[in-house]
Amino acid sequence: MEELIIIAAVVVAVGGGTSAAVLLRQRGRTRPAAPEARPRPAEPGAGASGTGTGLAGPETGGAAAGTEVAGQDLAVEAVAPPAIEHPPPSAGRLVRLRSRLARSQSALGSALFGLLSRDRLDDQTWEEIEDTLITADMGVTPARELVSDLRTEVKVTGTDDPQETRSLLKKLLLAQVGPDMDRSLHTGRHDDRPALVLVVGVNGTGKTTSVGKLARVLVGDGQTVLLGAADTFRAAAADQLQTWGQRVGAETVRSDRDGADPASVAFEAVRTGIERGVDTVIVDTAGRLHTKAGLMDELGKIKRVISRYGDVDEVLLVLDATTGQNGLRQARVFAEVVDVTGIILTKLDGTAKGGIVIAVQRELGVPVKLVGLGEGPDDLAPFEPEAFIDAIIGG
Repeated sequence: MEELIIIAAVVVAVGGGTSAAVLLRQRGRTRPAAPEARPRPAEPGAGASGTGTGLAGPETGGAAAGTEVAGQDLAVEAVAPPAIEHPPPSAGRLVRLRSRLARSQSALGSALFGLLSRDRLDDQTWEEIEDTLITADMGVTPARELVSDLRTEVKVTGTDDPQETRSLLKKLLLAQVGPDMDRSLHTGRHDDRPALVLVVGVNGTGKTTSVGKLARVLVGDGQTVLLGAADTFRAAAADQLQTWGQRVGAETVRSDRDGADPASVAFEAVRTGIERGVDTVIVDTAGRLHTKAGLMDELGKIKRVISRYGDVDEVLLVLDATTGQNGLRQARVFAEVVDVTGIILTKLDGTAKGGIVIAVQRELGVPVKLVGLGEGPDDLAPFEPEAFIDAIIGG
């Protein structure tokens, strides 16, 4: 007989709606299970489900010290919970965070304005303007089109005022970004079920962090959220997601073991979200790109499984803005796997070049809907084309 130590985490609700974590430590000896024994599905709110997944987050109920399970004593230790945070609403976030974007993109605006301020805009100057835009990750074709259009506008208007030329540039850049694209997040609850959001992307792009921040955006706008930790292959991904959820009072459905079937976790998350009556279920997925076929199979299966409850409302692709053209290649792979409806562009406040917004939208034909502008929990903002262009060009 071998010694067995079991640690189980249960989150319970205590007075005033504040959650508390209860650690259950079980010490005893293992006993062989009957051959026909099967795990019994837990009731909603219990620590495990019939698919081998568990809920973590604010729950109702409790546990008493000295509880006995299968004849074995359990020692109970209460741990102070994190305080539930109340994120700010999403409206106006990009404007509030504009200074971060402006600092990181000032080089682009300064370079372009310096070129446009020359006494004479000759062929060499226009080539330099085109090179500057290409260097900003806009892509060769969009950069050439923009320079051609700007050159024509300057010639037609006959202006030699740098400020007027800058205004023309901003107008053309805004047209390239696509101000008329639908950037709304379809996360509103349906009559009989939550909105279903699937988040995909390569590991290392900030995918799981973006899921947590997206939950904060929605909670800040008054919605209720449940998270599904279907990235079961990356160590600690479920723990990371659960921590994000606990901060804003959102439950997380996760597997009780690494390497579990991601589709089962996603299915259980949607089922639990329906039972809980939440507004939105957000499912995080694995981002391994070892083999394209394996990725297609896995993500395709997840989408098919959760689609049994209804159409997936959003498939959001997370891209690291600093990866440039490499990020576009990643985007193409994911676009072949699932029907991407929007882009979350992370790390746009770092060394990223502003032109990546234009390049990725043109490549995929879908809008950038959210941008990450820092490391803070509330630095994910809905993308606003006008505010973005104003920030990187100035004036």
